[in-house]
Amino acid sequence: MPSAAATPADPEPAAVPAPSGTVYLVGAGPGDPDLLTLRAHRLLQSCDALVYDALIPEELLALVPQDCERHFVGKRRGHHSVPQASTNAVLVELARRRRCIVRLKGGDPFLFGRGAEEAAHLVARGIRVEVVPGITAGIAAPAYAGIPVTHRRAGSCVTFVTGHEEIDKGRAAVDWGGLARSGGSLVIYMGLHNLARISAELLAAGLAPDTPAAVIQQGTVRGQRQLLAPLLELASRVEQEGFGSPAIVVIGAVVAQRVPACAPQPAAVTLPIPF
Repeated sequence: MPSAAATPADPEPAAVPAPSGTVYLVGAGPGDPDLLTLRAHRLLQSCDALVYDALIPEELLALVPQDCERHFVGKRRGHHSVPQASTNAVLVELARRRRCIVRLKGGDPFLFGRGAEEAAHLVARGIRVEVVPGITAGIAAPAYAGIPVTHRRAGSCVTFVTGHEEIDKGRAAVDWGGLARSGGSLVIYMGLHNLARISAELLAAGLAPDTPAAVIQQGTVRGQRQLLAPLLELASRVEQEGFGSPAIVVIGAVVAQRVPACAPQPAAVTLPIPF
């Protein structure tokens, strides 16, 4: 009796190449290229892949080699934004075929920059990753307006907090009443859109209406402007004078310790998404 024909074996699945590159989560600083760290500068000059955000000046992008593979993954209110999952996928894919991948983030990667989320995602997939801290806008932008974020005569603590707490969250995560009672200064990131509500909650919790406050728009770069007002008037003045993002809000007695004469000149730079 003839033997049955052999069933062809299923083809072997294509092998997924093991990660060979290192992803560097690099802080680009607040905008002024002169505030870039030396380590960040060296990595930009030697990377063969770059994944960058919306608030990165063209002058920093010009540092990378001409043959560097670039991916823009910026997020800005009112503009098309790349989902975080897509950014994670790009980083994983690049790590399988590139040697030095710079994930360039505005400010510091671990301060409201989702850097830790990206690091955990990469490590879980066996990819080498290293964080390179950067100067955060919450310190630099006030400094470029002559405003210190701490001062011996203005309280003993400072809180860095996000004012855009609705992003990817089902509930409010900030206890504004508790912060009002802390007695320290507040440095608020991404807070302009919710400034009226934030101010109302701080006032309702007992913060004095005449508490010094400031908004610094486009801190450290061309077009920087600042507004100083008592907390009670801050939100209405911001609306009246047409302030917009990106901006840092500073609330507390440190604003009254401002020394305008020490403020640096903002840098003349060009950004991928104009302000």
